[in-house]
Amino acid sequence: MPPPPARAIVIGNGVIGLACAIAFQRRGIATTLVAPDMPWRGASWGNAGHIAVEQVEPLASLATLRSFPRRLFWRGGPVGLPPRAAAAWLPFALKLARASTPARFARGKVALGAILAEAMPAWRRLLSDAGAPALLREDGHVVVWESPATAAAGLAHWRKAEIGTARFDAVTPDGLADLQRLTRAPLAGAIRFRGSGQIDDPAALGKALHARFRALGGQERHARAIGVTGKAGAKVMLDDGAILTADLALVAAGAVSAPLLAPLGPRVPLIAERGYHIESAATDWPVDAPPMVFEDRSMIVTRFAHGLRAASFVEFARPNDPPDPRKWARLRAHVDALGLGMDDPVSEWTGARPTQPDYLPAIGRLAAEPAVAYAFGHQHLGLTLAAITGDAVAAMIHGETAGIDLSPFDLARFT
Repeated sequence: MPPPPARAIVIGNGVIGLACAIAFQRRGIATTLVAPDMPWRGASWGNAGHIAVEQVEPLASLATLRSFPRRLFWRGGPVGLPPRAAAAWLPFALKLARASTPARFARGKVALGAILAEAMPAWRRLLSDAGAPALLREDGHVVVWESPATAAAGLAHWRKAEIGTARFDAVTPDGLADLQRLTRAPLAGAIRFRGSGQIDDPAALGKALHARFRALGGQERHARAIGVTGKAGAKVMLDDGAILTADLALVAAGAVSAPLLAPLGPRVPLIAERGYHIESAATDWPVDAPPMVFEDRSMIVTRFAHGLRAASFVEFARPNDPPDPRKWARLRAHVDALGLGMDDPVSEWTGARPTQPDYLPAIGRLAAEPAVAYAFGHQHLGLTLAAITGDAVAAMIHGETAGIDLSPFDLARFT
């Protein structure tokens, strides 16, 4: 194990990169954060804001594979397989099938359960340190169904599912009547989770983390990393021709991490799993309402401090593929059908979740080039796991026990 670095470069200014950069600075590592100057457009800021500690079971499972046909977009479901991106998603789908065996699913569930158990305490520590504890709301979330059949099936599913540190109760008739006031669609059943939470304002979160990083002495470089090496110290090549050097480079560039690491040898079977949202600042949705999952529609609605956001879809594509306007249109149709009080103007967003076939993150260090570490591939759990990932990576590069077993997240698992 190399000695702890005195200087580090973190590639990527999403929530994972920021959490790691702050953890490095807090340990006295002089850190430079490298990313293009494009704030608030990535998946770190366009997500539903949900701290999803209940999502212990990896989506790489036989149950997911069996459900794919009925979940396809053209059948009304959330899964998009654009023909133009078949060269990207077809090989990924084959790897997903191989990663979904019962044995691998069981191992993945143990690995995710361990790191998710530490997610909420790590967020409390990070936001307290950043002087913004109020950004974390620990009010749980609600799942609703619109028919007796889907309510019965959904409740049965969640009763069998592993949900880690979270808990839930069936919503009483009086509670269901309260929820019914939020939508014109008839609700047939609901459950209320405890132990999960949300970020109150994603943009405010980004500003608070950037401010804390700078207050700790961190430096920012607005450029795109186009290459990295790490045999005798770290070198990061930038698109403006500059070369930065340090003792360690951490690749935390989300869905575009694979091209940086692939020349160094590891297999990185990463795909851009894109999500969509629409958002309105003009809304009468209660400001204290927890996130609400409309499970029949595969949509989550979150009340942020600045407005209301409806998010959905799992589109397997490439990061820079053009968006599919039909997905925003479907979100608008759902919002209108539910009567959610989302008034014009309504903004539209799409962004890429970095996802690997086994639906586990990549957290580790390259054995052949030890000055290069990595933290990406958190799929739907990037926001949830950002704070604990920062803590774990900082411990790892200091040769300390991270508090969780990081070996299941090493890229060597794909060799």
